[in-house]
Amino acid sequence: MVNFVTVLKSLVQTLMKFNGIEPKKVEIEPGTVMNFWVAAKSKNEEEETQKPNVVLVHPFGLDGILSWTFQVLALKSRYSVYVPDLLFFGDSTTAAGKRSPEFQAECLATGLRKLGVEKCVLVGLSYGGMVGFQMAKMYPDLVAAMVVSGSVEALTESISRRSLERLGFRRWSEVLMPTTVEGLKEMFRVGTYRFPSWIPNWIFKDYLEVMFSHRKEREELLEALVVRDEDFTPYHYHQRIYLLWGDSDKIFDLEVAHNLKEQLGEKAKLEYITKAGHLCQLERPFAFNAHLKQILVSLTA
Repeated sequence: MVNFVTVLKSLVQTLMKFNGIEPKKVEIEPGTVMNFWVAAKSKNEEEETQKPNVVLVHPFGLDGILSWTFQVLALKSRYSVYVPDLLFFGDSTTAAGKRSPEFQAECLATGLRKLGVEKCVLVGLSYGGMVGFQMAKMYPDLVAAMVVSGSVEALTESISRRSLERLGFRRWSEVLMPTTVEGLKEMFRVGTYRFPSWIPNWIFKDYLEVMFSHRKEREELLEALVVRDEDFTPYHYHQRIYLLWGDSDKIFDLEVAHNLKEQLGEKAKLEYITKAGHLCQLERPFAFNAHLKQILVSLTA
């Protein structure tokens, strides 16, 4: 029997290729390959190189192109868009034993530079935002500015504990690595403002079959994500940072957003989207894109 999610992924990938966006695997180091969705080579390469670079970094439960389909289509005419699959998502893998956000950031930066990117605006959602903060800190010459949604600079034990208690879970793997249909439904309920109840169970079964490869490695990524409070020191970023939040985010609520803005200082600005949850770029793509376009104009002017 045909898997619905496999067909959906194939359709999205075909749509991307029809719009001039194609996958490109980049060897970061021996044993480590990162997949990027990038603009295919244009006849007018000079025009393409003059476009500002925007890197869209995905959250934990999805791969790159499924996370950012609506945004790629909205941005591709004005920006050179790069959509990576982080390690152990999509077609990106590593034989290395490293699982930290710093290693993800290191590989992402290396991959972008091999693709010819010298400077970019990084847009990161949730896990992608945490990787983005590390990349902005480690490679300030590469990351000119950031747009962050539903994320934190670092997932400290105190932030992690408060979020999990509010959601009613003990560990992040219980939220983000479900093994049952009900567990997957709960993941999406947590991630959205209002999750549709009419979606049949067989679609969730198909999703479980396709979207949760590398379970062991992903659980290790989650374990490496949480840092002790005493080991975290807020970093003073030189980049401008916009926080773009769903006002009904259940994972990192508006209190977290305001705390993050205060922590980042005067270079940070906060905007929010009404009636949107953690996955606001999927739940309210047109509202998200309207905000994002305005932000990118201000950051790349």
